[in-house]
Amino acid sequence: MVRAPHMPGKILVTGATGFVGARLVRRLVDDGHRVKAMVRASSSLRMLRDLPPEQLEIVEGDVLMGATVFRALAGCDRLFHVATMTKFWDRTPGLIEQTAARGTELVMEMARRRGVSRVVFTSSVATLGALASEGEMDETHELNLADPDEYVRGKHRAEQIALSHASSGLEVVAVLPGVIVGPGDWKPAPGGKGILAFLGWSAPLVDFPVLGGGINGVDVDDVVGGHVLAMEKGRSGERYILGGENATFEQFFNMLAEVSGLPSPGGPVSKGLAELLGRLLELRARLTGKEPDFTYREARDFGAAYSWVTSKKAEDELGYTHRPLRRALARAVQWYLANGYVKPADVARIRVDLRLPA
Repeated sequence: MVRAPHMPGKILVTGATGFVGARLVRRLVDDGHRVKAMVRASSSLRMLRDLPPEQLEIVEGDVLMGATVFRALAGCDRLFHVATMTKFWDRTPGLIEQTAARGTELVMEMARRRGVSRVVFTSSVATLGALASEGEMDETHELNLADPDEYVRGKHRAEQIALSHASSGLEVVAVLPGVIVGPGDWKPAPGGKGILAFLGWSAPLVDFPVLGGGINGVDVDDVVGGHVLAMEKGRSGERYILGGENATFEQFFNMLAEVSGLPSPGGPVSKGLAELLGRLLELRARLTGKEPDFTYREARDFGAAYSWVTSKKAEDELGYTHRPLRRALARAVQWYLANGYVKPADVARIRVDLRLPA
């Protein structure tokens, strides 16, 4: 009797309608996998609607409700835990941190009960902290911020929880993306908010303000590719930085100016001014409920610091690669323009230049 070949189980993706999650689902389907996309009942499915139903199953669930995660994992042997709250501020103190930690604990426990063979957990380079001067952090760098904002605290706790399960028999790999930009950013992430603020800047006689310090910017599809490689080749219990190109904030927005044809930004504003503005934005948020563009803690911890990283470990062990930051920014600008995120008056001023520098 000839046995039928073993068919691998489905892959569950939490946070499947988010920026990274939706692009990851699309990549997995394109690669021929059978995928379950776990979404909240209120989520928009527009980023998944054109994918073939024979390969993609939509399941409703919430990472804070273990029973729904357990149900979603039925028939799955691999899991990408991408779901996260990308907010940096909430009216309810502790909500962002508690949601990240509790949700991750429940997801890992349900994966263990289901006998899932492998988990990739999406963390962030924010869990590494920042440097006071130019340099690069790797996976051995420990969080060095004394009192970070809730997003960083939540991501750090969630990462620790996820990796703690690697010592109890569940294979878990953590990936740490830089600041993600690119197409599909339908609910603009922090990097996207900065890009859109630049594209819509129209204050007369005032150049677009930038902070001192710098970030690591990376294209969303390179991050997605790194997730896939981590599932295939990553070592359980290990962290892998999925970065792109290190740039000062001034260099980042100068690249954006070159890509869009808009005026270059002004010089860096003082850290003290940024911290004051962060406090004022938080005060307005408490009064209106509208999330601030950035917080006091963000300005204090990252405003004149360098969140620069190296992806050498992922490159050497996984075969990870990334495209130039200028190309990633061009792809992001094209997508925002094509999907109505820029006002018509501002669209008329933009000329997208896709050429890379010599």
